[in-house]
Amino acid sequence: MIRNVRIQYRHKCMRFGPWQTALLHKSPIPSCCAYVLIVTAVYWVSEAVPLGAAALVPAFLYPLFGVLKSSEVAAEYCKDTTLLLMGVICLAASIEKWNLHKRIALRMVMIAGAKPGMLVLGFMCCTVFLSMWLSNTSTTAMVMPIAEAVLQQLISTGSLFAASHLTDISTSQEVGGTLIGEDGLVTAISIPEPKKEKESKDSRYPTKRDHMICKCLSLSITYAATIGGLITITGTSTNLIFAEQFNNRYPDAKVINFGTWFIFSFPIAIIMLLLTWVWLHFLFLGCNFRETCSLSKKRKTRREMLSERKIHDEYIKLGPISYPEVVTGVFFILMTLLWFTREPGFVPGWTSLFEKKGYRTDATVSVLLGFLLFLIPARRPFSRAPRTTAGDGSAERDPDPLAPMITWKDFQNLMPWEIVILVGGGYALAAGCKVSGLSVWIGRQLEPMSGLPPWMVTLLACLLVSAVTEFASNPATLTVFLPILSALSETLQINPLHTLIPATMCVSFGVMLPVGNPPNAIVFSYGHVQISDMVKAGFGVNLIGVLVVMLAIMTWGVPLFNLTEFPEWAIDRNVTGSL
Repeated sequence: MIRNVRIQYRHKCMRFGPWQTALLHKSPIPSCCAYVLIVTAVYWVSEAVPLGAAALVPAFLYPLFGVLKSSEVAAEYCKDTTLLLMGVICLAASIEKWNLHKRIALRMVMIAGAKPGMLVLGFMCCTVFLSMWLSNTSTTAMVMPIAEAVLQQLISTGSLFAASHLTDISTSQEVGGTLIGEDGLVTAISIPEPKKEKESKDSRYPTKRDHMICKCLSLSITYAATIGGLITITGTSTNLIFAEQFNNRYPDAKVINFGTWFIFSFPIAIIMLLLTWVWLHFLFLGCNFRETCSLSKKRKTRREMLSERKIHDEYIKLGPISYPEVVTGVFFILMTLLWFTREPGFVPGWTSLFEKKGYRTDATVSVLLGFLLFLIPARRPFSRAPRTTAGDGSAERDPDPLAPMITWKDFQNLMPWEIVILVGGGYALAAGCKVSGLSVWIGRQLEPMSGLPPWMVTLLACLLVSAVTEFASNPATLTVFLPILSALSETLQINPLHTLIPATMCVSFGVMLPVGNPPNAIVFSYGHVQISDMVKAGFGVNLIGVLVVMLAIMTWGVPLFNLTEFPEWAIDRNVTGSL
């Protein structure tokens, strides 16, 4: 075996020129790869240049240092997940163009009602659902204006609300902090004490409770967007990074697809959604869940009825559901079903109908349906042209009767090319670590951790990743940590999924600072919350997320991914990497 390695090495040197051969002898490949990794990571963390530009560093340093050929590096920048993302963006463009997202959000809020607790839960549910399919940033940017309109309605009716209750005091008797009116109903009155008057910067809020509602609803949206992004493999860029790097490193695994990821992550999202709602309610609205979550019409105040009317008016403005909305909804359902039934695992999927196996992936489905959106006319056959909504809210009739559901401009407006290049840079770094042997070297340095149980290793990885991602971008953090955690798992003989999946999920929990992720910045820009509010609420959400992910990987994740054994596909990779 050693002789074969030496022969391969000699042939390699013969292929290289004098400069490359000298470089090969004087500067070991693993150290060169480590240098490229460190330089790229520093640019990502410091954001001295745009993230997409920093992701191009391996494209010129790897060829210069002889780690990878230029053609090999270039191939890493466009993978199967790139096509998957492009197909999803086509569907997202159609959803946003025809206002289907707004109809879904308003309808769900109408169902929830205007009670503060139920209003927050309603917005969180619709945000989670939309964030499963749209990017977290797009979802937050879409839902926040709707929430802001509701909050402004609450604020504008605050003075009227207080005045109406002060009028009721003249005909009521005060008993133990509550007011018993002439009709015998108990009404809770919230009158700000003189010592707790608002400062000038908070003067736009009639009462402290109004400010607390604004904080709670604003933060709930960014947290719900993060939770929703965990559910699907396309929900956030970090999920895509994990899927592609895992499939590249372990091509024989065949365990990560849309269905298995959804089965694992959906319970996590439900538990996190409920616990996060309870935490925010306790933090900003108190513990009186009966008062803030009642669906009884008798308990509704005048301002809550006005808020419900405002939401209903916004929904009426959308008009009846249009033909393009129906087509988009059908494509949405069809894409989901095809993803689920491709390789469900417990029964043969639709790919078994084809003779050749392994040729069709989730990207095949998304690109096919995305392409059809450029072909199908937005006008119903034998009918008048549909109305599209202009930027100022006015309706415009499309002059072209054969105009498609989406145009290339619609696609370009939503396509996150910077994320595509960033993900490609991560793939390039991973490929360099694999070829150079750096990942094996890192794994050997981590051998002292072999005495720790698997759950402790996973917990340490989750805490480390969730801490770093508060100050660095989520994709950049995950791209740096995935090769390290993979090598660590192989060295400790732990199923790599035991550490990689929790780390991938915890990297999204950068919710304590406005710079943690774009949804945080969007919510912070509305001015309802301060950094101290985000830190206090985000710490609780971060802790909830880590605990729920650990619960999942130790319970239903074990039989789903067979985590009790070190799999053969990891053994093969470990042996190959060692050679």
